[in-house]
Amino acid sequence: MMRAWMLPMLFVVSGSAIAGGLVFKGSWGTAAALLLTALALAGMNSPLIFPKSMGVQEAQRRSAIDGRPVVFWRPGCKYCIRLRIRLGRSARQLHWVNIWCDPAGAAAVKAGNDGSETVPTVIVAGQPHINPDPGWVREQLSPSA
Repeated sequence: MMRAWMLPMLFVVSGSAIAGGLVFKGSWGTAAALLLTALALAGMNSPLIFPKSMGVQEAQRRSAIDGRPVVFWRPGCKYCIRLRIRLGRSARQLHWVNIWCDPAGAAAVKAGNDGSETVPTVIVAGQPHINPDPGWVREQLSPSA
């Protein structure tokens, strides 16, 4: 789990250090702007913006019951962040699996991607879709799909 927080912590620590140096030089406004930017980047790259992850077995079980897609992701992945943000509230309807927290999830992604750990990988009706368009994923949630 520590691995998921390394990039956000790097943003906070480096942003704080640089902002501290700017404060000593008297550039309060620049320091504040830099610190806010670092905190925003840390937040966007943290696991907190994603719905609660579950194990791959639980996600597949739930998907078999309700027909909703399973999304495999990892923290710090800009394509995963793009998918999550563009899905908005409908992201909560999907079953999310963090491949850094679930080795079986990473293995499932590799099995569906010819050995590659490419994320986001969305499983719909047993078929993997690598880095799909968020609009398409949203369509998979509609009752008519």
